[in-house]
Amino acid sequence: MKHLNAKNIAAVLSIWISFVFLQSGLFKFTGADETVHIFSTVGAWMTTVIHPSLGQIMTQYGAWIIGGAEYVASALLLMPVANCLLKKHCRKDSLFTFVGALMSFGIMSGAIFFHLFTPLGVEVQGDGGTLFGMAVSVWLSSIFLMWRNKKAVCKC
Repeated sequence: MKHLNAKNIAAVLSIWISFVFLQSGLFKFTGADETVHIFSTVGAWMTTVIHPSLGQIMTQYGAWIIGGAEYVASALLLMPVANCLLKKHCRKDSLFTFVGALMSFGIMSGAIFFHLFTPLGVEVQGDGGTLFGMAVSVWLSSIFLMWRNKKAVCKC
């Protein structure tokens, strides 16, 4: 257990978040049936509860917008990990990791909200709650990464 420390845990969590975002991006950018169902359901809800224009944007472009944000967050999270692996220069606090984790936290907060408070539900098309569980795991991972890298943005 000599190698299990906060730095290694942070790297594993950064890779986990990036894995989830990069593989789900494939579904978002190819218009997979599950993705269409998710964003159509959320878009229809937004149309009736918030505003028709916002619902239409979510239905038509939501997957691309969210997928793009997930890819940016992944890049930010993976840059310090790659730098550590390639140059053997590992910083304890990384602004890239903090911002990537903050983006991940925001994206997954939205996902969790839509799973819990809209017709989307925790279980999506019979997945047994897998997508919801992954959202929660990414959300918790991002909280740890923000906490671990907080000194990159403040003296707290």
